[in-house]
Amino acid sequence: MRKGKKSVIFLGVLFLFLVMTASTCYAASTVTISQLIEDTANYENKIVTIEGEVIGEALERGEFAWINLNDQTGAIGVWLKRSDTEQLLYYGDYGHRGDQVKISGRFSRACTEHGGDFDIHADQMNVVRKGWVVSEKISSQKIMLTLLLLLLTGVLWAVYKRTQKKAKTTVS
Repeated sequence: MRKGKKSVIFLGVLFLFLVMTASTCYAASTVTISQLIEDTANYENKIVTIEGEVIGEALERGEFAWINLNDQTGAIGVWLKRSDTEQLLYYGDYGHRGDQVKISGRFSRACTEHGGDFDIHADQMNVVRKGWVVSEKISSQKIMLTLLLLLLTGVLWAVYKRTQKKAKTTVS
């Protein structure tokens, strides 16, 4: 009976250790784009995981495509299978918030395949959160101010034309 109790405690401690170690490794494996830019030598040719918003549009190149990823610390080009882009619905721009994705892949600070730029060749991409359409509401104060300025511009233009006309008739 005593031997069984020790085994349960041992397994419990072992399980706790494994859970703590796994969560620590996972958190450390995600890097920001600014970390990649600032310490390119350390990350060169290593598998990294980044998370951010897909921006711009996918640039398809045969069976592959480029996407740009922005994580609020910087942006980076990601080379991935074109089929992976099919799961993306929104790309960030003025009217949209892009899909939030997590990408794991090999980082290159001077990719020989793509002209010497730094990039990531993705092995895996997961959509963390879908994007959405950004709706901007224009306040009634801005509309009123715009109409007032338009009216003022019209009045000033009419006064200008009238003074020009008077100047021509007095010169003649």
